[in-house]
Amino acid sequence: MPRKIKILLVEDDVNLGFMLMEYIEANGFEVKLYRNGESAYKAYEKGTYDFCILDLMLPKMDGYTLARKIRSHKVKTPIIMLTSRSSDEDKLNGFKIGIDDYVTKPFNEEELVYRINAILDRTQVMEPQFLKKYSIGQFIFNRADLSLAGFNESKRLTKKEAEILLWLCDSKNEIVKRSEILKAIWGEDDYFTGRSLDVFISKLRKYFKKDPSISIVAIPNVGLTLKAK
Repeated sequence: MPRKIKILLVEDDVNLGFMLMEYIEANGFEVKLYRNGESAYKAYEKGTYDFCILDLMLPKMDGYTLARKIRSHKVKTPIIMLTSRSSDEDKLNGFKIGIDDYVTKPFNEEELVYRINAILDRTQVMEPQFLKKYSIGQFIFNRADLSLAGFNESKRLTKKEAEILLWLCDSKNEIVKRSEILKAIWGEDDYFTGRSLDVFISKLRKYFKKDPSISIVAIPNVGLTLKAK
């Protein structure tokens, strides 16, 4: 059986949230429901989600801020925004952030599922990112489940380990600027985030140590290169 597409649903209206979750799951998706932006973003950082449905007006962190944080990651997860506001200015602001579609309340649940499928059809035809696997020497990095497999072993990477490795894999044998990685994953480029990146790079090097053809090379004051076949 193929893996179900996992959806992060963020809706503070309890009744609407559960109704949407049940309807979307009945249409073959896996759904995790959260009621505020802060808890939803923590879940996004820790988990692997293929799609996000965000209410605009959320406690602790509004939908725009949450969408911005999600868009700061290397993985460009599709986003639908649910809103009771339909002004052109609101929609333009959302599209500038990178929101894929808007659904204005009240709406038909069937329409929402059609919109989810339409976006998935479009994005998967272009590049089925959430299913993509990377060959790194004698290892396979599966971004769908954040696993790194090789030498008859498989290890589940943390969210940040996988994000960093994804940046390196997308530019394998080329230089990736440290500042780009830091700003995308941590949101800022400073001494402390730089030290954190160094710690994660050391961990990744240990994971690959069984294959001498793989190396993560640091170019001082410039960036990093994943050298591999």
